[in-house]
Amino acid sequence: MTDPKEARAEGADERPLLENGKPVQRPDYEKGAMGRRSFLGKIGAATGILGAASYLSKAPEDWPLSMRDDSGLRSEPKVTPIRLNDYRIEKSAAASADVGIGRGGTPKQMLRKALDGIGGIERYISPGDIVLVKPNVAFDRAPALGATSQPELIEELVNMLLVDCRAQEVRVADNPIESPADCFMKTGLRAASERAGGRVYLPDSNAFKMLNTPGAKLIEEWWFFHRPFTNVDKVIGVAPVKDHNLCYASMGIKNWYGLLGGRRSQFHQDIHEIVSDLSIMIRPTLTILDGTKILMENGPTGGDPSNVVTGDVVMAALDPVAQDAWAFEHLLRRDPNDLPEYLHKSEEKGSGRVDYTGRIKEIL
Repeated sequence: MTDPKEARAEGADERPLLENGKPVQRPDYEKGAMGRRSFLGKIGAATGILGAASYLSKAPEDWPLSMRDDSGLRSEPKVTPIRLNDYRIEKSAAASADVGIGRGGTPKQMLRKALDGIGGIERYISPGDIVLVKPNVAFDRAPALGATSQPELIEELVNMLLVDCRAQEVRVADNPIESPADCFMKTGLRAASERAGGRVYLPDSNAFKMLNTPGAKLIEEWWFFHRPFTNVDKVIGVAPVKDHNLCYASMGIKNWYGLLGGRRSQFHQDIHEIVSDLSIMIRPTLTILDGTKILMENGPTGGDPSNVVTGDVVMAALDPVAQDAWAFEHLLRRDPNDLPEYLHKSEEKGSGRVDYTGRIKEIL
């Protein structure tokens, strides 16, 4: 066994050793008497800390560094609003019309005629584009009741976008009033979209973001169904033409209401203002109106087949205000001197022009 003294001599442990060969244990500091000045210094530091804590907890919320949260606003998560792109494309130099009207034949044929009236869909959709199609899927209704978009038209549009335009992806999305899954199923719109190769987006609690819409009066900042808009290049709205018990008509502009989240029903109290806000919330590439089944009364929900008339019109437009004004007069057969107030408000907000004179091209 190594002699402790020899181990110390060799530098194995420089600390003093006890009789049993273990080193003497000493703390890193030595406790000494506290002087009056040191004591007062420590008391002052503790008082400062306590005073600061008292200030932070009791100072008014708007004071610097205050930690009070009587209103609960301080603990709310900070939300940074996003903005949407402007998805509009200038019309073809060869196309003089802002609104194309297709008549005669099947709904598919009328859709192609309407799009040809404004220069053809290939003018507005480029190969590789990600395209969002927004139908009206608001209610759990069969297509024959006219309260929602017609699946045959959606299927043909998705097919045209993927085959004719070679779009990279076509998304079909809405935030229905009733159960989204049930609405997409009962209307036939999910099956039609997927049959053509489209991808259906259903809303959930994580699919919404706060949207900033400059110039909007009611929804300058409001929750918006944003997930399907991620990386989207072009946006197309597809809406039925129908009566509405509050704003007189639900057509192309009103269709965007389905993208709002939150307690959107509160806007019914100022329906014309909110619809005109929608006209600047979305600047779509195209707006398509389906006049093949028109809900003439008891809109927007419908439910009675006797309220539906069969039409022979599909419209495609660059100017949704002019399009809605024409449809109000010619499809719903209402007095053009009694246009819904939201159309005039939309015009004031720069979304289009009510007067469609000289800007319509009809293809039979």
